[in-house]
Amino acid sequence: MTTYDNSYSRFIAWTKVILPIVALGILSTLFLFSRNIDPSLSIPYAKVDVEGLAREQRIGAPNYAGVTKDGSAISIIAKSARPDPDNPETFTATDLTTMIEDTAGGRIDITAKDGVIDTNQQVVALRNGVQIETSTGYVINTSGLTAALNETRAQTEGKVTATGPLGTLEAGQMLLERQNGAKGAHLLVFKGGVKLVYDPKG
Repeated sequence: MTTYDNSYSRFIAWTKVILPIVALGILSTLFLFSRNIDPSLSIPYAKVDVEGLAREQRIGAPNYAGVTKDGSAISIIAKSARPDPDNPETFTATDLTTMIEDTAGGRIDITAKDGVIDTNQQVVALRNGVQIETSTGYVINTSGLTAALNETRAQTEGKVTATGPLGTLEAGQMLLERQNGAKGAHLLVFKGGVKLVYDPKG
């Protein structure tokens, strides 16, 4: 029989026996608690996420670019978009930026929080915080705007407020249309109870 000369040797010997027993006890406790966990509880969460992604078919950072029949370049960039399940040629998008640049060098940048792009009808409808900035110095705000994708044409759905070189302006509607007699140039037309506060910058 093995004898131990000092307390340190006895401690080492007991440790070799006690530690494995403690480890077995911890493992047994873990297995005991694991029997109380229902693995089916995690299934609904994974199922909802997968079904949602499959249903929405969300596209990250999509962009559209083209040239209208009157020669203007148009591009649309969004944070995300998803197709309409009933009409795959229609997309609902968020955080859109639309740029229209005509052949005369005029440019319009339009931003909106939401929008619908219909490639079949060749239109984009912008909603929710629509802001229009022009290369001529106007900043225009409105609730909604519809723009064509195949020609340089756009109109607001309601009232607009604007600031620009002439001062501040309010109107019932704004139109972007081709200027007669000026090749490649376009005009912003305000109508419907136009109110202008003239304040030229010196």
